[in-house]
Amino acid sequence: MKSIGLILFSCFSMLQCADSGKLTYLTKLPEKLGENSGIISLKDSTLWLIEDRGNTDEIYKVDFNGNLLSKFKVKNAKNYDWEDLAADEKGNVYIGDFGNNHNKRKNLVIYKLPNPELEKGEKIEAEKIEFNYPEQKDFPPVIAKLNFDAEAFFYRDSALYIITKNRTIPFTGEAFIYKIPAVAGTHSAQFIGKFTTCMNDIICQVTAADISPNGATAVLLGYGKLWVFTDFNGDDFSKGKMRTIDLRTNTQLESICFLNNKTLLVSDEERGGTGGNVYAFTLEK
Repeated sequence: MKSIGLILFSCFSMLQCADSGKLTYLTKLPEKLGENSGIISLKDSTLWLIEDRGNTDEIYKVDFNGNLLSKFKVKNAKNYDWEDLAADEKGNVYIGDFGNNHNKRKNLVIYKLPNPELEKGEKIEAEKIEFNYPEQKDFPPVIAKLNFDAEAFFYRDSALYIITKNRTIPFTGEAFIYKIPAVAGTHSAQFIGKFTTCMNDIICQVTAADISPNGATAVLLGYGKLWVFTDFNGDDFSKGKMRTIDLRTNTQLESICFLNNKTLLVSDEERGGTGGNVYAFTLEK
């Protein structure tokens, strides 16, 4: 289990903490990562991050003091719209290039990288896991069925679970769960289930996800909301118990990962003079 002692820092100033709500301020990210969109932790005191559409095809290593330690150019990959990071038990890293704001894309892909902690040099090779949603027939679909964008996924038992970001008009609050094998190739995503977050389109869209190291807790992030799932069996975690936590913040929360079975790390994008930070949050029973 990773130590949480390193993350229990106090705020450097009231300004930095003013918008963090229930989140505990950890560090300011390097200015280069102002549009961070995915975060994982493979070691006690470092993070790996990516940025979303319009940024470089690179993955960055940052310590808990906000220092940029290293970066890799991802070979055989293009940042069309990188939206989340996941990792497996071997430390392989998965980049979700499935941002699809207008539900028009037919080039959805997840890039699989070898454990970056073991790599040397300035470049890292990527394998492609290409996929499609069989339920999507039109590109884009009618506005009432705009549910094929995604910013969230996690790895579990040799599979990747993708949770969609609802853009329907009118907004229904529904998120779809899909599953694909975590192996290179072209796959049709398997529809697993769906659930409703809440009915406010500003705060109820899913922006990131992760599952605890012991596989017992899945978490989904929104702009100020956290949805926690426990006591589930099988693929459809939404059939378990769902608890909604109001994080009491309105920053643009985009990324989440487990540090251990109880401690979460959360990051936000810079927006309107706020964000660009990493925070900690402890799950209570």
